[in-house]
Amino acid sequence: MSAKISAATVRDDFNDPVTVVHYTRAAHFLGLWESERILIERFFPDKTAPLLEAGCGAGRATLGLWHLGYRDLTAFDFAEELLDQARQLATDQGVTAIHFLHADATKLTSVLHDSSSSSVSQPSALNSQPAPAFAGALFLFNGLMQIPGRDHRRAALRELHAVCRTGAPLLFTTHDRDVSPTERALWRLEILRWENGTQDPRLVDFGDRYFEDETGRTFMHLPDRAEILEDLAATGWTHTFDSLRRDIAKESRAVRDFSDECRFWSAVRT
Repeated sequence: MSAKISAATVRDDFNDPVTVVHYTRAAHFLGLWESERILIERFFPDKTAPLLEAGCGAGRATLGLWHLGYRDLTAFDFAEELLDQARQLATDQGVTAIHFLHADATKLTSVLHDSSSSSVSQPSALNSQPAPAFAGALFLFNGLMQIPGRDHRRAALRELHAVCRTGAPLLFTTHDRDVSPTERALWRLEILRWENGTQDPRLVDFGDRYFEDETGRTFMHLPDRAEILEDLAATGWTHTFDSLRRDIAKESRAVRDFSDECRFWSAVRT
């Protein structure tokens, strides 16, 4: 019987050289999407506030935030190879004030505590304020949905809640399995597979996909809207906004080639 997809599976996939090249190229040449820029500036108007970026990958959004004028940034990823690329991109662009961390979103608080205790030179919120340190958090490009297992995704939301201040906004994206008639038809077929026990045995939850293409192997959970609303409510976040990307901005062809349609979500820490 095939082993279930785990965090270790996803970490190995993100550390694969083919995947590293794919995300590094986007970090160097794509930058922030227009929809990301619009919502970042809407929900994070104070560019001096300490922000946390989860799942920063090779630094595409991290450096985008810096170039928008955000100056108190902490970013983490659990894929060491991607994190090395993010650090190198920051160095290449002469940016030295971003605090990069190797961390797992489901085990975040202990890593941030250790970093705060040991670091004395980084100009980050971690050095000057006790936890919860952050005035906002971001988990872009469907990073939350690349955590296998709903309990683990909820654990990540709880960890972000623990390190953010009351009232802090959270901005993240997901796919949406109700986004089109074609998607809905495909998922009706998938329901039958799960009912018959003929789904991919590696999958953890209904809504999971695991596939391979020229950019590497990818695990992705595709929720419906009700699932995300339930997860936010269960983890201390109050939903404030959601919208499909296409309704926020007309993206360039490069962005559309890089990423399928997704849904943006915003919530606040209660």
